[in-house]
Amino acid sequence: MGFGNIDWRKLIASVIICQLTGLLGALFTSSAIPAWYTTLEKPSFVPPDWTFSVVWTFLYLLMGLSLYIVWRNGRDRRDVRLAMGVFGLQLFLNFLWSVLFFGLRSPLLGMIGIVFLWLAIVGTIWLFFRISKLAGLLLMPYLVWVSFAALLNYYIWLLNP
Repeated sequence: MGFGNIDWRKLIASVIICQLTGLLGALFTSSAIPAWYTTLEKPSFVPPDWTFSVVWTFLYLLMGLSLYIVWRNGRDRRDVRLAMGVFGLQLFLNFLWSVLFFGLRSPLLGMIGIVFLWLAIVGTIWLFFRISKLAGLLLMPYLVWVSFAALLNYYIWLLNP
């Protein structure tokens, strides 16, 4: 993938779509942190609050790059359309988790949502990997982080009945 072959419109659109998902989710997150999240009992392994925005910004960038790599293979291909559709589903579920956990202030609904998100990420990685190994690999840190977030969500749910 040389610089001369980059479709800049698709690349920029891919990254912006993913970053916007994060920004939309942050609308639900930012107001709930001081009013609700800080009052919750949390496990000892919860990272400092500032790490979440740093990690998510980086992960949304990787997701955008991964989407671009698949998209540039052409939406005329059935496998690309399917992979991008599942990617869109996981992106929606990513946003929905913020609504469920922070917006509705429900660790239980967040736990249910993150399980579906995790499954959609695994499906996306599998479909992306079949089109481009790099596109699939770029999503692995996202899967690891969401696995960790699911563990945090689970413990917060247990500690705050």
